[in-house]
Amino acid sequence: MRHHPRRPAYGSPSYGGVPPGYARAYAEGRRQREAAWARRQRHRSALPFALLLLILIPAMSGGEEFIAAFLATVGVSIGIVVLVALAAPALTVGTIAFVLVRRSKRRAALRRGGAAGTAPLPARPAAAPRPDRVWAHAQRRFHGLRTEYAAYECDAMQVLRLPALADVSVASTARFVDAFAEAQALETDRFPGGTHASQFVAAVDRAERAWRAARDAAERIRLSGLSPAERSTVERVIKLLTTARDSDNDAERLAAYARARSELGKLDKAGVLHVPLPAQTALDEAARGALPA
Repeated sequence: MRHHPRRPAYGSPSYGGVPPGYARAYAEGRRQREAAWARRQRHRSALPFALLLLILIPAMSGGEEFIAAFLATVGVSIGIVVLVALAAPALTVGTIAFVLVRRSKRRAALRRGGAAGTAPLPARPAAAPRPDRVWAHAQRRFHGLRTEYAAYECDAMQVLRLPALADVSVASTARFVDAFAEAQALETDRFPGGTHASQFVAAVDRAERAWRAARDAAERIRLSGLSPAERSTVERVIKLLTTARDSDNDAERLAAYARARSELGKLDKAGVLHVPLPAQTALDEAARGALPA
C-alpha cells in the first residue's frame, strides 16, 4: 500500500513556496467572514425582541385604543384566513364545473362539424330518391285529395256553409278545379316513368296548394255574398237538414228532406248558389231512405 504523507499547512515553508503575504491575506479574509457571520447571528436573535418592543411601546403609550386596534387587526386576519379556507372547496368545485362544461361544449362543436375556426368535414351527399317511390307517394296524396273533395261535393250541409268552394266564378275555386283536372288527366295506374311521372308529381303539388287556398277563401267568404233574404233561406235549409238528420220520426224526416230539397232547387235555379250534382243525389237518396217501409 502506497503511503501518502500529510499535506503541510497553507503558508508554511514546506507548502510549496507560497509567499508569506498570501498566507496573511487569506487569514485576514477568513477572520472578516467569521466576524460578519457573528454579527448576522446577533441581529437575527435580536429581531423578535425588536418586534415585541415595537408592539409594547405604542401599547404602553396608547393604552386601550391601540390594544383594541391590534385585536381588530388580528381578528380581521383570522377572518380572512377562515373565509379563504371555506371558499377553497367552492372555488375548486367551480373550477371543475367550468372545465367540464367547456369540454362538453367543445365535444358538441366537434360533433356538429368541428370546433370554432375549423372547417367542418363535407357531408356525404344524400342519395337521390327513386322516381317510382316519389310517384307512388304523389299518387297516395292525390287519392287523399280526391276523397276530401268528393266528401265536400256529396254533403249538402258543407256546400251550404262554404258555397264559394262550389262556385267556379270564385277565382281560387276556379284555379283548384283546373289544377285538379290536370292532375287527374296525368294519373295512371302504374308508374309511367320518364317525364310523365315528374309532371304528375308537379300537378299534384299544384292541386294540393290550390285546394288549401280555395278552402281558406271559402272560409272567409261564407255567406257574405248573399242578400239578407238569401242568407235567411240558406240558414233555413241548414235547419231543415239538421232536423232530417237527427229526427227519429219518419214523417218528420220525410217532410224536412222534401222542403230542404225544394228550397235548394230554388236557390240553384236562381243562381244564388251552386249545389253540386253529388249533393243533390245524396239528398234524393236520403229522402227515399226516410220513407216508411
